[in-house]
Amino acid sequence: MTDFHDSGHQPEPDPMMSSDEPSFTGSAQANGQPPMPDVAGLLVEALQSAGALLDNLRQVSADDLRGWLDDPIDGLVRLGERFGVDWQDGAEATIEFARNRWLGDYAVDEFGFDPEYAERVYLPMMRPIVRQWFRVQASGLHRLPEGPALLVSNHAGALPLDSLVLQTVLHDEADRYIRPLAADLVFRTPFVADFARRTGSTYACQEDALRLLSQGHLVAAFPEGFKGLGKLYAERYRLQRFGRGGFVSTAVKAGVPIVPVSVVGSEEIYPMLSQVPAIARMFDLPYFPVTPTFPWLGALGFIPLPSKWSIRIGDPIPTDQLSGQEEDPATVLRLTDQVRHTIQRTLHELLEERRSVFW
Repeated sequence: MTDFHDSGHQPEPDPMMSSDEPSFTGSAQANGQPPMPDVAGLLVEALQSAGALLDNLRQVSADDLRGWLDDPIDGLVRLGERFGVDWQDGAEATIEFARNRWLGDYAVDEFGFDPEYAERVYLPMMRPIVRQWFRVQASGLHRLPEGPALLVSNHAGALPLDSLVLQTVLHDEADRYIRPLAADLVFRTPFVADFARRTGSTYACQEDALRLLSQGHLVAAFPEGFKGLGKLYAERYRLQRFGRGGFVSTAVKAGVPIVPVSVVGSEEIYPMLSQVPAIARMFDLPYFPVTPTFPWLGALGFIPLPSKWSIRIGDPIPTDQLSGQEEDPATVLRLTDQVRHTIQRTLHELLEERRSVFW
């Protein structure tokens, strides 16, 4: 089994990054250290663009909360409806569907994916987040191959919302449903494991990836792993190591193209100020995120800041001419560096194009 990321090492200097590349974290300081984040300014912009959410929260009464706690399924559907979720078959039908799925039998594929659940519950819940909260703009969708391919993306934001957002955008705008590869921790976490399986995720291992690719799916890998998700805000948009190149070996073995995907906006949803390693070790977590809102605001700290997102699909990198070279270190290293450099360069371009973090 080949891991898709390596979480046991500190990031190494990027040989592909040169000193003449444009700054992407603000003005560089004279000593070469990354600038301190303007947390106050970030929060002011976030609160200004989150007015609609705050207005809706103020309209939630104590009776509403008591009713939702008595019947959590009904409560979640009603809350989603209040925040703009367009349930495909209406709220009542969705509540009945969710109850039946929670208690009854239903058909899933060999990985646990439930297409009907994704269409009727998961995607309707994600659409307001993608369209109204993050206001995602996607480009380069025409570059997606018609057949199977391995999408490789940067990974950031403390929680892996970028995977869910990418999944929703490609389904709605390109009519393709991607199958993300997720870390073992996801499948050891109660409730999260079941949700991940039902919505199409599977283990980040070569065996599962090859089976999905052989069935014609788009598979998404995030080689930075927890190193990307857990990096501090001052290090935003600086790609971490891409593990040992397991994604390259998988693509070459399957004979499918590698498609670089660059995501801007995810770094600002939970600006991480500290990782608190001592607390992380207590809970067997890769990091314990301290942000401007968490843990200070309790559960409200889990609400992501409404940064504006851009997703760009890059040109596919063919691997069909490399048959038999999936274990060749030089080939794996060369392709890994090529993909990583392509994503980093595209992140620079997207950051130069955007006007503001939140607008």
